[in-house]
Amino acid sequence: MSSAEVHSTAIVAPGARLGNGVKVGPFCIVGRNVVLHDRVELVSHVSIDGHTEIGADTQVYPFASIGHKPQDLKYHGEASRLVIGERCTIRESVTINPGTENGGMLTKIGNDCLIMACAHVAHDAIIGNNVIMANYVGIAGHCQIGDNVIFGGTCVIHQFTRIGAHAFIGAQSMVDGDVIPYGMAVGNRATLTGLNLIGLKRRKFDREAIHQLRAAYRQIFASEGTLRERVEDAAELFKNDALVQEVVAFIAAASDRPILLPRNGNAAE
Repeated sequence: MSSAEVHSTAIVAPGARLGNGVKVGPFCIVGRNVVLHDRVELVSHVSIDGHTEIGADTQVYPFASIGHKPQDLKYHGEASRLVIGERCTIRESVTINPGTENGGMLTKIGNDCLIMACAHVAHDAIIGNNVIMANYVGIAGHCQIGDNVIFGGTCVIHQFTRIGAHAFIGAQSMVDGDVIPYGMAVGNRATLTGLNLIGLKRRKFDREAIHQLRAAYRQIFASEGTLRERVEDAAELFKNDALVQEVVAFIAAASDRPILLPRNGNAAE
């Protein structure tokens, strides 16, 4: 038997599954296909619907709208899913939509994420672990966000964009190209402004690893040759460096969006 606590003013539809220690606060609404794992807390006035699963120890704050119909005209009621990981914090008025048939049928958010007030995660987005999204961040449909990415306030991320692990996106940026792992992007339209050195140091990356990343960054985004040639050169020069190879693989992978370049970067292929 579940030991969930449901406030007398809340509505939990028959079929919803509530784990042990779940708290459903005043005026919350939980749909029939929702799964709340152990110790999830809906503080108050939270609306959760659709085929939505929320991991253990996640907190959802007032007026969040989770799992409702995607804001996509191509959505026709398919039973797509939304999966939110463990120990996440979802603050006031956040909106998160499930997937669509055209995007893999799944929106997924990893563990230990902080999504601040009024942020939006659109259909078919895949968000990694330990991601921080400040207030009013908008993640468009089909985006892929790596682990440990930090978004400053009021960022907007174009659909199908990839943001590599450990990247930092400055406040008020509009990002319409892929951001390399460990990179930093700022502006409208955003440009690559270097490596996220502060983040790397805070996360205790080895000094030599940071030195190698900086050398590879200068190699990849130099002015001579094409980007493809420079990436191939970096792959060979730093063939034993796992972090550099991660950046190389990210750039080489197929994508719907161009790689974000420094302001003086050479985009020629």
